[in-house]
Amino acid sequence: MGRLGVGLAVGCAMAACIVAAAMVGKRVNKRSKWLKMVKVLEELEESCDTTVFRLKQVVDAMAVEMHAGLASEGGSKLKMLLTYVDKLPNGREEGTYYALDLGGTNFRVLRVHLGDQRSAILGQDIERQPIPQHLMTSTSEDLFDFIASSLKDFIEKEGNDLEQTSPRRRGLGFTFSFPVKQSSVSSGILMKWTKGFAIEDTIGRDVSECLQLALSRKGLDVRVAALINDTVGTLALGHYNDEDTVAAVIIGTGTNACYLERADAIIKCQGLLTTSGSMVVNMEWGNFWSSHLPRTSYDIDLDVASPNPNDQGFEKMISGMYLGDIVRRVLLRMSKQSDDFGPSSSKLAVPFVLRTPLMAAMHEDDSPDLSEVAKILEEVLELPDVPVKVRKLVVKVCDVITRRAARLAAAGIVGILKKIGRDGSGGIASGKFRSNRPSRLRRTVVAIEGGLYTSYTTFREYLNEAMAEILGEEVSPYVILRVMEDGSGTGAALVAAANSLPEAADTVQLQ
Repeated sequence: MGRLGVGLAVGCAMAACIVAAAMVGKRVNKRSKWLKMVKVLEELEESCDTTVFRLKQVVDAMAVEMHAGLASEGGSKLKMLLTYVDKLPNGREEGTYYALDLGGTNFRVLRVHLGDQRSAILGQDIERQPIPQHLMTSTSEDLFDFIASSLKDFIEKEGNDLEQTSPRRRGLGFTFSFPVKQSSVSSGILMKWTKGFAIEDTIGRDVSECLQLALSRKGLDVRVAALINDTVGTLALGHYNDEDTVAAVIIGTGTNACYLERADAIIKCQGLLTTSGSMVVNMEWGNFWSSHLPRTSYDIDLDVASPNPNDQGFEKMISGMYLGDIVRRVLLRMSKQSDDFGPSSSKLAVPFVLRTPLMAAMHEDDSPDLSEVAKILEEVLELPDVPVKVRKLVVKVCDVITRRAARLAAAGIVGILKKIGRDGSGGIASGKFRSNRPSRLRRTVVAIEGGLYTSYTTFREYLNEAMAEILGEEVSPYVILRVMEDGSGTGAALVAAANSLPEAADTVQLQ
């Protein structure tokens, strides 16, 4: 072989080496980036860890914060608001009652027919109405006149063939999902509007009185018998069906809880007397906070960017409003570590573009190639052709965030049970645990509502599993989570029924 041939051979060999080295380097680089994505997941798993020990710390913290909120105004992140509802329906109510549910840009009118026996809701009618846009910024009189007119039209559709089971004035339950300072079971002062409403002359006024005046102007013989929020309605519906129901939790887009508390435990209202000896307390538990909550950098970033930083910390970790966006934030960080997601997408940087129902659909995708995950990544986040191995990583991220949320929600529920002595430990009194006193195990029902629990199977399974782990095999059979439907509507009518009876008058007094 001549010098030219040797030179060519050497050149080819060197070129081959360079190509091979480049390919190896590319593989090593690609693997390095993949490992960085995996590390993001591993760090997430570690920071979201919810061992039973940690969950029990959250349980204790919830019970202590509840006590502090009952002891003094501003004593806790939990507001522990008095509802003045001391009489819950027990299944013996009868007659026809109405409910108005105003929670946003739509409102509902309901009619509920009750028989004189437990769980005998003989029938109900529901009508939905949108609030005209101009009324959301008009006057108080305009808004409530519109609502009263809609109720009048609804009542007139009854027909003459429906006999009223009682000659009493018709009772109405009003579910009003805006910040209100309650002053009685049927009255409350509007603190501020939210959800797009901006009617200045209503702020500082009793919203029940505003509605009552409008009803009178329309010639309706209807009395506003109860002013409640949706969580209290869920508790009322649960108690109507089962008198062992002592608490209610809503876990949906938002989250809240209420429960039945002893009147003498509400220390911040000295001299509070109720006929029943108890009162429903609206916890506003979305604002609960404890150092024991497993917070991540993603939670911190979400909180800082929110309209209400340092508020609603618990809600931002467990409710449907936020879970999808926490997942999005994790995926955004992963995409910056590797090009396995494909070309960078600006959509991945858009807050709340990944809604929780879409996250749940990816999490529960059981197709062999995770085709639903691929579809959502492409259509919602504009990430086409994501490899299957990356899709599996996405599902795992969804699982970590969902599991943490469900288990923390379970700890919150057990915290309520601990406060009232229904967790097997003896409860909490005067700020000190009574764990050394064995308590008699009693059947305890918690009413639960909200799409995150009712429609998201994996979330529900994780929550139920955590409840059993925290309570233990001896106590957990005595605690029942029972799904309710339409506490904000039917529940409001039931509270109106319970507070329309003659013996229900003036059952709460402040001395």
